[in-house]
Amino acid sequence: MSDAADQSTRISVRDLRVSYGEREILHGISFDVLAGETLVILGGSGSGKSTLLRTLVGLEKPSGGEVIVCGKRLSSISNAEWIELRKQMGISFQGGALFGALTVGENVALPLREHTPLEDSTIEIMVRLKLEQVGLAGFEDYLPSQLSGGMLKRAAVARAMAMDPQILFFDEPSAGLDPIIAAGIDQLILRLKKAFRMTIIVVTHELSSAFLIADRMILIDKGNIVANGTPAELRASPHARVRQFLDRVPEPEVSEELDYLQMLTEPHLRRRRER
Repeated sequence: MSDAADQSTRISVRDLRVSYGEREILHGISFDVLAGETLVILGGSGSGKSTLLRTLVGLEKPSGGEVIVCGKRLSSISNAEWIELRKQMGISFQGGALFGALTVGENVALPLREHTPLEDSTIEIMVRLKLEQVGLAGFEDYLPSQLSGGMLKRAAVARAMAMDPQILFFDEPSAGLDPIIAAGIDQLILRLKKAFRMTIIVVTHELSSAFLIADRMILIDKGNIVANGTPAELRASPHARVRQFLDRVPEPEVSEELDYLQMLTEPHLRRRRER
């Protein structure tokens, strides 16, 4: 595949392998992310989905394979090209990752101050616009510690959008939120996509959220992609691991372990009853 990728493709992943030391986490996975679509990456704990996200945004280096973002081959671009590419990528981290000593407005303004020659008055206007887009109008002077969990998530999204990126990444956007606040974050993602036609990639294990916001979903299991399709296609999939994940069926090993523990404790409990 040439670096001059198809205009409809924002990200291409080919035979991607990522290792931590001698342990391989991702085992040669491949997929594309199209312009303007919302791709949800599903998987259980330890499946490799967070490692995949970190690799897509350049925080992890592949041990094999290739990642092409906006036509740029990550393995061969220069530092200057990386800086320019990152301006096209917004990231909303799981915990928000806002700077606690800065106000919400200052957090959102930071990318603009670091990467643009805009005057302060222009930056202030853009900050207000971004906060208004995520439902935080008037919260410029609040500190992160003064915000609720849902408001922190929204502020993080506003900062991620500060540079008007082509691609917006979300890491577990609903994690730690109550169902009503989580539903609000889902609606925010849907509004952003409709308003700005962004390419959005969401890593989550929340099924209700995933099926609401996704155009397409991939399910990762033990470092491999076991499903790649629309929400309807995943719901209809007969694949055993897909069914286990969607139907919330526990691992057989867990049941066996519980049986083993019960076998060990039963004689002890019986002796106690006999006393």
